Amino acid sequence: MSIKEMIAEHPDVQGHENEPLGNAVRHAMYCAAICNSCADACLAEKNAAERAQCIRLCNDCSDVCTATYRVATRRTGSNEALIREMLKVCIAACETCAEMCEMHEDAHCRRCAKMCRECSEDCRKALETLPA
Repeated sequence: MSIKEMIAEHPDVQGHENEPLGNAVRHAMYCAAICNSCADACLAEKNAAERAQCIRLCNDCSDVCTATYRVATRRTGSNEALIREMLKVCIAACETCAEMCEMHEDAHCRRCAKMCRECSEDCRKALETLPA
């Protein structure tokens, strides 16, 4: 099932979903899972103690992405101001996490950084579609 289809089927949306926002929601969902998994993988590394900050940032990013996609998928009523702020926080969390993960050579951190950059980019695009 597609999250974009789910949003489009909402009675208040009536088939006219905001595609950039739908993309941001989808990437935030994936990013939350990838960051969670990366934090867990960092814990399994031999130098886990040295990765405390990476683990922290991955966990923070996962939580922020989760909160963002949950708020952004609610279409009843209107709360664009909060959605805008959530997208901004998501961008900040993703960029911070990506910068940290890019310092590590292992595949899980590289994948996490890539997902964070994609999520951040889609959140920026979604911000452009929401009223100020």
